[in-house]
Amino acid sequence: MRLFLVRHGDADAEIPEGLGDEARALTAKARASTAQHFASLSARMGPVGRILTSPLVRTVQTAQLLSFAAKHEGPLKVHRCLLPDMPVGAVEPVLNEYADENLVLVGHQPSMGALAAHLLGMQSFPKPVNPGTVIGLERTEGESLPPFKLLFYAAPGQQVLDIIQ
Repeated sequence: MRLFLVRHGDADAEIPEGLGDEARALTAKARASTAQHFASLSARMGPVGRILTSPLVRTVQTAQLLSFAAKHEGPLKVHRCLLPDMPVGAVEPVLNEYADENLVLVGHQPSMGALAAHLLGMQSFPKPVNPGTVIGLERTEGESLPPFKLLFYAAPGQQVLDIIQ
């Protein structure tokens, strides 16, 4: 199983009138730059089996951009375990349910950084998880700890950090 943790792109700072934070959309600039960033990573990521996203507008839009870049033909699924206030452990059942697929999780910070650290057996993730960042992980074989190894770290506008195993 390959797992890709994605932080949503830059969202508009203003909350739409009469709505809450959950309605904030990506900026026009973020839509263009995030789409370009994901397109540059599509070959590195390979085929994606399933994309799960937080229900907030900015994450759904980010998931749509990634889905298009990855040529993913399946549905995007909204999952509450990716809401900003959910504990890291809430993702474990999802990882077990989709253990045979390459999976993309689109969420928020600090959740994505905390989840990466948890799955890699670290206290904290050593790199910033800026908007649009993709962290590529791969499940390790057997009962070894940590359960995942880092494949790459890709922050927008920076050179991709590939991990040589």
